[in-house]
Amino acid sequence: MKLKCVIVDDEPLALTILEGYLKKIPFIEILAKFDSAIPVYEFLKQSEVDLLFLDIEMPNLSGVDFIKTLPSHPAVIFTTANRNYAIEGFNLNVDDYLLKPITFERLLVAVNRIAEKLAPKDKNDYSEESNEYLYLKENKKMVKVNLNDVLFFESNKDYVKVVTSCKTVITKQQLSFFEDKLSAKAFLRIHRSFIIAINKIDAYSHSAIEIGKTELPIGRIYKDSVFEVLSKISKQDNLEIE
Repeated sequence: MKLKCVIVDDEPLALTILEGYLKKIPFIEILAKFDSAIPVYEFLKQSEVDLLFLDIEMPNLSGVDFIKTLPSHPAVIFTTANRNYAIEGFNLNVDDYLLKPITFERLLVAVNRIAEKLAPKDKNDYSEESNEYLYLKENKKMVKVNLNDVLFFESNKDYVKVVTSCKTVITKQQLSFFEDKLSAKAFLRIHRSFIIAINKIDAYSHSAIEIGKTELPIGRIYKDSVFEVLSKISKQDNLEIE
């Protein structure tokens, strides 16, 4: 799914920088750019927009005042050099608040969050594969990870190793970050240190799960929830574990 977005900023340099960043993100489509909020009202009435990047301090009509005029609006990310507007943005129920100068890493965090929020919910069974992906920071680079390729996530203190069928990415993050983002129909927490892709399970016992040549332990506090999911999968295939 591509996010259709509009950029509004009266500063040409800020607009150019933001546009350049967004063009690097494959799931973003830029529909239009404006140097004033005034013509955006008509554009929103005529076009389907998912995400609005809106500068706050603009002449004639500020970003804050513009949002107040709309009966409804798409997802909104405020952009501003003034951190004092954060509370106002919260009160207006905007989705995020980027402080200039905007970094590419911070922008990715914001758009990934909104993409997750707007993604259609998967209502299929446990065998359904996800078509989503994440960008993760590794060694000062943002690395794309296709969730369809993920075998498992392994936590090691402040880092998480993401093992896929084609590569391994190590990123500074907590395992809970991924647990919150991942579909419960596609991924399963089996241990305080491991989350696995359900459709990559090759074998399992009462104490461990095998994915390829790797055996991963099932944590004591996770056993009930793990075997609830595994029993549903087994019943679908008429399988049982003695």
